[in-house]
Amino acid sequence: MTQAAQRINQSGFALKEREGKYLTFTLAGEDYGLEILKVREIIGMMDITGIPQTPDFVKGVINLRGRVIPVIDLRLKFGLPPMEYGERTCIIVVDAAGPGGALQMGVVVDAVSEVMNVSGEDIEPPPSFGARIRTAYILGIAKARGGIKILLDIDRVLTAEELAVMELPGS
Repeated sequence: MTQAAQRINQSGFALKEREGKYLTFTLAGEDYGLEILKVREIIGMMDITGIPQTPDFVKGVINLRGRVIPVIDLRLKFGLPPMEYGERTCIIVVDAAGPGGALQMGVVVDAVSEVMNVSGEDIEPPPSFGARIRTAYILGIAKARGGIKILLDIDRVLTAEELAVMELPGS
């Protein structure tokens, strides 16, 4: 088999591994998806206590049933314009892999849509935008219902340095 054919075969295999259930949500009118196995729960907006000297996208921390977890705003992390939180705005609590192990954190999104099953043949590899644009956090692009959904790798949305900032003592 030629090297090009092997690369295509390997990339197809990798995309096949990414098939499964995804929780879909919107940010600034675009559709995104997170692997359902990474999602702990979805909660409505609640009071977020700000933490000084953190990046703008780190909104602060919440007390979730006695556990303090950090919360980020995906809009701000992705460089999208800020939006006033509304009745559909919610926090998706996820398990992310941090430098010190698993990290539970909240992710603010505009609205949660649905859980959908995505087959491997409906997933395309992330586009290449050149070396200056970071796309490592994109698992793939899913073709679904006449549109596309950007599938995110929550473990890579934040860099190791950003995750280290998010790890709270005793969490």
